[in-house]
Amino acid sequence: MWKVERPLGNNELSYFLPSRASGVNDMYLHLGFDAPEHVIRRSRVRVVWAILRIRHPLLASKVVMQDYDDVRFVFNPPRSPEDALVDADINLDYRTSTKDELIDSYLNGARTLSNDRLSYLVVSQGGISLPSPPLTPRSTSPFDECESPSYNHDIMICAAHFLGDGMALHQFANDFFGLLGSDKTVSELEGQLKEELNSRWGVDTARHAVLPNALEDNFTVSPSKLRRAAEKVDFQLSQRKLVGGHSFRRQTKQPRHTIVPTVSYDTERTKSILKRCKAHGVSVSAAIFAACNIAWAKMCSEKKDLSMMMYSALNLRPYFTVKPANDSYWFLAIGYFNVILPTFIPRSIDLSSVFWHRARIAKEQSTQAAKSRMIISRSLLMTEERGQRARLWAKEDDERERGTFVPPPVPAVDTEPRTPSAALIGLSLLGNLDGIYKHGTFPAIKLHTLTTGSRQRSGGMLLFGYTFAGKLWVSLGYDVNGFDKVMVGQFWENMLQIMDELL
Repeated sequence: MWKVERPLGNNELSYFLPSRASGVNDMYLHLGFDAPEHVIRRSRVRVVWAILRIRHPLLASKVVMQDYDDVRFVFNPPRSPEDALVDADINLDYRTSTKDELIDSYLNGARTLSNDRLSYLVVSQGGISLPSPPLTPRSTSPFDECESPSYNHDIMICAAHFLGDGMALHQFANDFFGLLGSDKTVSELEGQLKEELNSRWGVDTARHAVLPNALEDNFTVSPSKLRRAAEKVDFQLSQRKLVGGHSFRRQTKQPRHTIVPTVSYDTERTKSILKRCKAHGVSVSAAIFAACNIAWAKMCSEKKDLSMMMYSALNLRPYFTVKPANDSYWFLAIGYFNVILPTFIPRSIDLSSVFWHRARIAKEQSTQAAKSRMIISRSLLMTEERGQRARLWAKEDDERERGTFVPPPVPAVDTEPRTPSAALIGLSLLGNLDGIYKHGTFPAIKLHTLTTGSRQRSGGMLLFGYTFAGKLWVSLGYDVNGFDKVMVGQFWENMLQIMDELL
């Protein structure tokens, strides 16, 4: 049996090392949909899952760790289509659970993933709804069962965050439903599996087979030492500008328990929100930054002279300068940027004007981060720093577990006052997901609900905003036992009120 392997890059390590104990950052994507029963049968789902695991080898890989500096992805290609189906079936689970039960189990129960299982697929037929009117039979579909009613189903795609990011997860879901809802029979899909296995991982292609690049290998790095020094100075200066003096009060007396309160706005309300944002020259994402800012400012009673900082992810794929070694889109390619806004609310200006002004500031800062000439060097230096930090913390965690940890010497007191750089909250603003999901290519399946997030560490919090199925969705995933409940509840109430009144 042959194998393909490569070391994890710094960016991947910064996610892998903290995940080892309890699955911190393990991602999930839940989708609720209506479809005829035969479309979601295990035999059909299994072969689609197998095809996509062949296309995206990191999903079917393992992680082998020898040392903090020697962690590798290892992929053993299936020797036959039958082996690929067995592998897919082992990593596929059918349940009778509701959406909320699926998500709660994944976020708060025992870890689903491991170093030997980097991805997993859960299908649930729990909470079956009354059948929808039968679909119009299509003569082009050889497997179509005439007059088949549609039922509600739930599916959850689970993947370790060091495998990829939100963009990979959503593109994958679209491809999954594209195959599942296609006109191909199970036999034809099995034929496609055999063909793709041979073309990608067959004997003739073994010599050239590689895994997708680590983030750092997708950029051309200048050999100039002077340029490298200048980039480091720029990175340090950019980091010093990150000023934030606000955070939620924390409490850690109870075990972590993540909840995800979610609000969706109907199609007409969503159209109205989008229209208002466009009229003010901003995106919904910029408006959500402003809503978070005003929500906090309305309840903030101290340190109003200090700014409020929020962080968000930045897709680095458009900046690649090296041709990908593999055509898979499953790899991690995110950097980070920050939005910094004032905490006070001027009394002399109406709240609506303040809100839209801050939305425009958020847009400007987001654009500046995305269009910076130094974005590549800053992102690479940040991943290097995050990787080094993750190694140190992982080593410390392991030593504490073994009882061999020795605290480092206490450094001399630094008398120079430090600028606070706390971030209040992280925002994952996914934009218009209907641009990724090609609903018309799988007409037998009607997607209606989407929830996404990840397992969190104690005291974790992340706000999501996106449009899907024509609706705007906003959700707040946070450790309900990690924060002052009254404070978080007030913030979320303020947030929704501001969206209702100003959007």
